[in-house]
Amino acid sequence: MIPRYLLLFMCVGLLTARASFVHAAPPARDIMQQVNDRDDGDNGISDLEMVLVDRNGHERHRRIRSHTKDQGKDKHRIMFFLEPADVKDTAFLTYDYDAVERDDDQWLYLPALRKSKRIASSDTSGSFMGSDFSYADMTRKNLDAYDFRLVKEEEVRGAKTWLIEAVPNTEKEITETGYTKSLLFVQQDTFMVVRVVHWVKDGNRLKYLDTPRIERIDGIWTATEMTMTTKHGQTTEHHTIMRFHDVRYNQSLPADMFSVRRLEQGS
Repeated sequence: MIPRYLLLFMCVGLLTARASFVHAAPPARDIMQQVNDRDDGDNGISDLEMVLVDRNGHERHRRIRSHTKDQGKDKHRIMFFLEPADVKDTAFLTYDYDAVERDDDQWLYLPALRKSKRIASSDTSGSFMGSDFSYADMTRKNLDAYDFRLVKEEEVRGAKTWLIEAVPNTEKEITETGYTKSLLFVQQDTFMVVRVVHWVKDGNRLKYLDTPRIERIDGIWTATEMTMTTKHGQTTEHHTIMRFHDVRYNQSLPADMFSVRRLEQGS
């Protein structure tokens, strides 16, 4: 048995270490602000491979061309599905607004209907093109809609990270994202979120985001592989892999490219 004085000594040591960590680390909200403010490139073009994996291990592959452009503090993105034939010419457009009081705008063009569908804010928690990513996952989060708490430090693939708990403080945010709580692993030297656990509002499920590959491209730290896994208990229900190829920044992209009209014209 451990003597009482030794237990007391161990407890005091743990509390002291915890207090030192909390005192030395930046506040959680400040860390997340630096995540939002970091340079993520402008006028970007990339080829994207999306792999959808069902619970039986069956895979479906999709090829996408993505374009992004900063419009002041806002970010616009347009994505064209190139392959296979059943999704060819489908396209997705996002206006990701910096203003906290403004809802992001999203449209999905479905060639079979020959028209664009606007994604309502109440539908953004839904699956993006059958993947484990939602429409809400395709845009930045409004930091004012969350309460952040710095939990501890952890290593992810040998890099130091801050583990931050993020809890939505409005029902609107819960409805739009579909998440009641998230744990975010923020890499300390890049201020990139490299791993996330999401608690899904409906269905007693967890979603796990991971970025196993990060590269520095044109001076910009860039996630070139991301995965999202949906689990119910210990069972993996579905898995999505996104791999980015031929990523280029500082390209010539006209502002009028990011329009519903161009969405319907195709790539």
